[in-house]
Amino acid sequence: MFEYDQARLREIAATVLRFARECGASDAAVDISESGGLSVNVRRGRVETIEQNRDKGLGVTVYMGTRRGHASSTDFSPEAMRETVKAAWEIARFTAEDPCAGLPDPDTLATEQPDPQVFYPWTISVDEAIDIAKRAERAAFDTDPAISNSEGASVSVSHGHFVAANSLGFTGGYRYSRHSIACAPIAGRRGEMQRDDWYSSHCDPARLADPQALGRYAAERALARLGARRLSTRKVPVLFEAPLACGLLGHFVQATSGGALYRKSSFLLDSLGQQIFPADIDIVEDPFLPGESGSAPFDSEGVATQRREVVSGGTLNGYFLSTYSARKLGMKTTGNAGGSHNLALASRSTRRGDSLEAMLKKLGTGLFVTDLMGQGVNYVTGDYSRGASGFWVENGVIQHPVEEITIAGNLRDMFRGIVGIGSDAITRGTKRAGSVLIESMSVAGS
Repeated sequence: MFEYDQARLREIAATVLRFARECGASDAAVDISESGGLSVNVRRGRVETIEQNRDKGLGVTVYMGTRRGHASSTDFSPEAMRETVKAAWEIARFTAEDPCAGLPDPDTLATEQPDPQVFYPWTISVDEAIDIAKRAERAAFDTDPAISNSEGASVSVSHGHFVAANSLGFTGGYRYSRHSIACAPIAGRRGEMQRDDWYSSHCDPARLADPQALGRYAAERALARLGARRLSTRKVPVLFEAPLACGLLGHFVQATSGGALYRKSSFLLDSLGQQIFPADIDIVEDPFLPGESGSAPFDSEGVATQRREVVSGGTLNGYFLSTYSARKLGMKTTGNAGGSHNLALASRSTRRGDSLEAMLKKLGTGLFVTDLMGQGVNYVTGDYSRGASGFWVENGVIQHPVEEITIAGNLRDMFRGIVGIGSDAITRGTKRAGSVLIESMSVAGS
């Protein structure tokens, strides 16, 4: 599966660090990776694309005191590695000094590296991948005659491994995998066309959705959008479907990330210790969940990760900091260089019975949002304005689909205005959340 094993990658890392020392670097760090995968896409039962990839690369960062230079290469020969180190060294020579630059503090580096268990090989052939994609799309077409077209169905298989090392003695690495199935059917009736999609992604192929079930669900979503109307402008409660709630969690991460904070471009600047969510809301980061894609014993700098309650009882306890951003803020790294790890949004009042149906009843009369468009989020002010579509709900019952509307508010008010989180939790990327009910937002329509 891989041309190199972990032992060989570690040897290459040691060689690069040796070249950096010989070059005169005061410190150095190197990342070496290798990956490969397969991706197929079918449309209307015919194969559209088959892609197979195999990549490898190394990146080296060298320091001359507080001057930093970085260079990369896809050639692992000794000559190429030496030239890559020299290129990084030349860049560092002409870079301005930065007192916050440098390797992590030694006491923050990961000394224990439990296996995150994120490597699950999926050894399927091209024909088998095509068959899975065709089954998903065929199930969508078979759901209803109104499913008249398709943007296709796809299967993606990816495996990789890496080693990271630095001149402070840290070396670590592991294997990982990422697999997915997706389907995007189009429904048509009386001249109207609506599309929707659904996908399933996991590092373990055994935990992917059944292709036929996925295709049928994607078709049902497209069918449900037929007959969509616009709404008049109003203020109403808004229920975000679980995948979109993961996006809200992503906005929170962006606003509490070191880069936004030290640049003073976040509406949550200086919010540590403040209550920014209702008192029953927790946000927990757990990088040690076996078999979850966001699990990792260390971040992209080699800093040990940690389980922590980023938000507890609605109060913000911590930011997402790399070594550099932490130094800029006069704080300590949180092990989040490269992003968050298995971040979960939850409410202490959520019960197992708080299904989507129960959340619709809790919504009462308002808007259930299932799709968002545009990038209308201002992280400096927190202002939020996105194109949306979904369903109008009255007395807890869906009445009709809606489209061509805009929902607007301010993220600070939206976070404080969460009045319920469903038990219908879903994972998207490294974030997990159930449907989120917000007390009131502006809806702009006709």
